[in-house]
Amino acid sequence: MKRSTRIRVVRRGASALFYPAALPLSAQTLTYVAGVIRAHRKQIGSYWRKLNPGRQALLVLAYLRKGDTSAGFGIGPATAWRYVTETVALLAACAPKLRRALTSARDAGHTYDAALGR
Repeated sequence: MKRSTRIRVVRRGASALFYPAALPLSAQTLTYVAGVIRAHRKQIGSYWRKLNPGRQALLVLAYLRKGDTSAGFGIGPATAWRYVTETVALLAACAPKLRRALTSARDAGHTYDAALGR
């Protein structure tokens, strides 16, 4: 199946270009990241933003997977970067620390004890 690379102009003088894109990510990943964002917004009392948590999650996942930023989301580059840095920091805070991750891997039967210093 050949994909069209033709660019559609929505109206004369429009500064936005639209193009088809697909991300090879699961809905579960999108739901998880949106949940992390939603919980953070609730914690800091920020309920309204230009993008809802699901769209922010999609923006960040598109950036992390393909390097795409604000195209098609109706936000400026500065806002896109704020969303990306905020979400990456939130995901990093959820990630296990290296020693705990390696211990869990070893306990699951994966052999790489040298990384634990043993």
